[in-house]
Amino acid sequence: MAEYVVEFGRDGGRVESDGRLDAPAFHRNHEPLWAALEKHLAGLTGNVVELGSGTGQHVVHFAQHTPGLIWWPSDLNQRHLKSIEAWRVHSGLQNIRSPLRIDLTDPDWCPEMRSGQGPTSLAALFCANVIHIAPWSVAEGLFAGAGRYLRADGKLFLYGPFKRDGKHTALSNAVFDTSLREGNPEWGVRDISDVETLARGAGLSLVDTIEMPANNLTLVFSR
Repeated sequence: MAEYVVEFGRDGGRVESDGRLDAPAFHRNHEPLWAALEKHLAGLTGNVVELGSGTGQHVVHFAQHTPGLIWWPSDLNQRHLKSIEAWRVHSGLQNIRSPLRIDLTDPDWCPEMRSGQGPTSLAALFCANVIHIAPWSVAEGLFAGAGRYLRADGKLFLYGPFKRDGKHTALSNAVFDTSLREGNPEWGVRDISDVETLARGAGLSLVDTIEMPANNLTLVFSR
């Protein structure tokens, strides 16, 4: 049983000599994602953690537009971590830190977050296309950490496909959900109401729902 729906670098995509990987989805969604984030991040300073950074391309794009924010990418997969670091170096941007190895099934995420060696008092968290290709314990750990590490005005951005009131928003999402659950019964498209329940337990509430291309949504949570 695959650990990832797509493990970048093993899907036939291009791999650069320095380890940089290329995600086709990045080229489709980085501009709509930045448009969704921009209105919430404009003028902010501080630390932002990206959870499940994949190849590392998104964090480079976002950091280019937010010189006042320090971006901390993260992932669990070693191949992805190598790519993220290679993209960081390749970009030459000073507001991207080396990636953290974060395990979202652990509410503490990683030792650096607890020791002070990592970012503190987060202005924002961004997580794209993770909780539907992972067991529910990942979503639980994600919100537990968000409740612990976000500052008082901090926000969490969660992107991907979601159900509304138990119903899929598009036939394509229903088909996708079935394929995920057939591959791993612990995976699947999550319902917004279930995600909101986790958020309330972490002291967060849903403050914005942004319609995205390809029947996806960006959910924005804050205290």
